[in-house]
Amino acid sequence: MSSVNKSILLVDDDQEIRELLDTYLTRAGFQVRTTPDGAGFRQAMNDAPSDLVILDVMLPDEDGFSLCRWIRQHPRQAQVPIIMLTASSDEADRVIGLELGADDYLGKPFSPRELQARIKALLRRAQFGQERSGSEVLAFDDWRLDMVSHRLFHTDGEEVILSGADFALLKLFLDHPQEILDRDTIGNATRGRDLMPLDRIVDMAVSRLRQRLRDTEKPPRLIRTVRGSGYQLAANVVASNGH
Repeated sequence: MSSVNKSILLVDDDQEIRELLDTYLTRAGFQVRTTPDGAGFRQAMNDAPSDLVILDVMLPDEDGFSLCRWIRQHPRQAQVPIIMLTASSDEADRVIGLELGADDYLGKPFSPRELQARIKALLRRAQFGQERSGSEVLAFDDWRLDMVSHRLFHTDGEEVILSGADFALLKLFLDHPQEILDRDTIGNATRGRDLMPLDRIVDMAVSRLRQRLRDTEKPPRLIRTVRGSGYQLAANVVASNGH
């Protein structure tokens, strides 16, 4: 996938990291904007769209978690891919970031080459979603998912904002309704990293998707846990060409 004309917005209070990534990613063909704090980041997000954002967790004015939450509620850029950077070895930071809708995370110190690989993977996934032909809508239970815009609607009119990881997991279930999906299959779809155990990544991703789908009964009704095997979408899926 070409990096040309793909824009990246980075917030990090470390000037050396900003300058390093600006130089490295610009040479790779990306259009890069950087800012040292949350206020500058919010202004930059409102000024112009970005194809991907990179959030440092620790910032002088507010943390990356609050910025992640703000992006997912943004009227125009709620679905932009998000990579979070954390200097903490605490797994809780990564869990919080993913639960708030981040698509990936990278621990400091990191290799710029590894970051570039993560960026390209997320942009490829976003591009794949945009290239789907027509205006296909998948209906299941009380929900309708627009496969082009990634917008999820309930029959009562509520729209639910999905992160890229949420969409990838929901699409996996919708592609395999009534089938039991094991943790390896789900882990690959959600791009679980070795920094956390696969079971933890998968259970967390499924739990987050259940919250989005109001599937909070005990036991869950829509995405069922099949003990010892994995998870199953207990719904029929019908494709159509519009709302």
